[in-house]
Amino acid sequence: MMEFFMQYKDMLLEGTYETLLMTFASTIFAYIIGLPLGVTMVITDAHGISPQKTLNGILGAVINIGRSIPFVILIVAVIPLTRFIVGKAIGPVAAIVPLTIAAAPFVARMVETALQEVDPGVVEAAKTMGATNWQIAKKVLLPEAVPSLIRGFSITTITLIGYSAMAGAFGAGGLGDIAIRYGHHRYQADVMWVTVVLIVVIVQLIQMGFEIAAKKIDKRNK
Repeated sequence: MMEFFMQYKDMLLEGTYETLLMTFASTIFAYIIGLPLGVTMVITDAHGISPQKTLNGILGAVINIGRSIPFVILIVAVIPLTRFIVGKAIGPVAAIVPLTIAAAPFVARMVETALQEVDPGVVEAAKTMGATNWQIAKKVLLPEAVPSLIRGFSITTITLIGYSAMAGAFGAGGLGDIAIRYGHHRYQADVMWVTVVLIVVIVQLIQMGFEIAAKKIDKRNK
């Protein structure tokens, strides 16, 4: 075991770093895009605070199309865009582009679902006090939905860990790339299973961390 660790330590550490880089960077960028989309979907819904059927329908269609494209197809389809943005099509930094595009529609739907769970009475109370749509979204909907948003952040991050492993087959690096190169191409099952264990540990730590944060923030638990 010690000999195995000494032989593959640097490679596994680098793979773990690349996986975490791809995952968290793409999660952040996905929320930068998906959060306002989700908020807009709720605001412009037929029962929202500013119903706009046409805009809501267009955004809904775009989000649904984005969620329907398999990631293995998406990562190839956006290679020209990836090259344009980061100057190359392989490596962990390049993988952030397709990972973000894949996750943004997913994030938008989760944000939409989280905001729809907010008590309508709270929103009505804000309206009667003269709050604008922006104020309602910023000071009522988002703060009230924070526990659900945190759990959604956890789900997105864990999903992107799986996507990053798939991206390893296309030269993205990370633990997925190590598992494919050593487990499949070189028939070194021990290396492959170590990468699996590392991914499982990362997922469990993320899940526990966000769950604890959500419970502490959730006012219903106080």
